[in-house]
Amino acid sequence: MSVRDGLLAVLTLGEGYGLQLHSELAARSPHRRAVNVGQIYSTLERLSRTGLVEPAGMSADSLPLYRLTDAGQHAAAAWMTEPLLDSLPEWTEMLDQVLVTSSIDPAAATAVAERYRRWWECDLAATRSTTEPMLADARLALVAREAQAVAAIVWLGSAIAAFSDYDTFRALSGARPKRGRRSNS
Repeated sequence: MSVRDGLLAVLTLGEGYGLQLHSELAARSPHRRAVNVGQIYSTLERLSRTGLVEPAGMSADSLPLYRLTDAGQHAAAAWMTEPLLDSLPEWTEMLDQVLVTSSIDPAAATAVAERYRRWWECDLAATRSTTEPMLADARLALVAREAQAVAAIVWLGSAIAAFSDYDTFRALSGARPKRGRRSNS
């Protein structure tokens, strides 16, 4: 997942500090290995420099809080509503976008999943209409592309059904991780 996009999405729920955001990303993308907490802090610093997040004071235990700026709100909204369909969607990025968004805005996640599913259905139709290549490796690549499309369509259909059957929204957790980067001031 783009840590940047995941952090922006989670911050749409309210301000947070580094270790809390690290924990939120891990909970909202259980299909991935946890991101290194240092990457969270460096990404927050970069987002602050680019004007997408800003300081929001300190937590009760003196940890620096961050919140979205207006530009950050727009960037998060774009990521949560626009599937990444310029080319073959990268599988884990698609999962990240659908799963993280479903925990924040289930209606947006449904729309994104439906657009991904339509893309994969078109890709599957195109793949199946392709003349079978002569070379074995090219044939195997075509079979892999078809299998990936079928898997994506099935998973996205299951996700869309789950979003209508269950409330997948999850507020920021009230659990407070014990550590975090203290303010330098």
